[in-house]
Amino acid sequence: MTIPLDASALDQLFVAARTYSTFQQREVSDETLQALYELLKWGPTSANASPARFVFVKSAAAKQKLAPALSAGNLDKTLAAPVTVIVAFDLEFYEELAYLFPHTDAKSWFVGNEKSIQTTCMRNGSLQGAYLMLAARALGLDVGAMSGFDNAAVDDAFFSGTSWRSNFLVNLGYGEPAGLHARNPRLDFADVCRIE
Repeated sequence: MTIPLDASALDQLFVAARTYSTFQQREVSDETLQALYELLKWGPTSANASPARFVFVKSAAAKQKLAPALSAGNLDKTLAAPVTVIVAFDLEFYEELAYLFPHTDAKSWFVGNEKSIQTTCMRNGSLQGAYLMLAARALGLDVGAMSGFDNAAVDDAFFSGTSWRSNFLVNLGYGEPAGLHARNPRLDFADVCRIE
């Protein structure tokens, strides 16, 4: 039987968690990034399709490769972050379905069906990006997700000649609380929810 998480765990994942723009100059180890993936991979996707792909941009050379694609407002904070994750998706994700969803021929649902491929990639790849952020917080990391960049430039720099395409970016590290802004409000249940 699953039991609810305690208040401190909920704070770490949601309530007290913040979007960080500045990070301490502490390394995020490769082992931590591997542990991050080992958590996020368990998040559900339709037909277990798992279309997301992740590039952990860590080295100075990789950061410089990413830099030209960043908007002015995201450049400095991204170059200073210990890791920037390119959350991408594979337009040929269906090639893995015989392994990931073996009890039926799920690949046939997608081959030649561009609309279904795009919808599955965006919906489920975005879900997996959200799982990445929750897994990072669960491991004691802080995150700052961004969409202020040139997708085509990222794809050209990192995915040329492949079926991978960028979705959004996530800066990872150990947040610097002094860099936080006042927290923005959220909508109330009654504003956005109905129970029928």
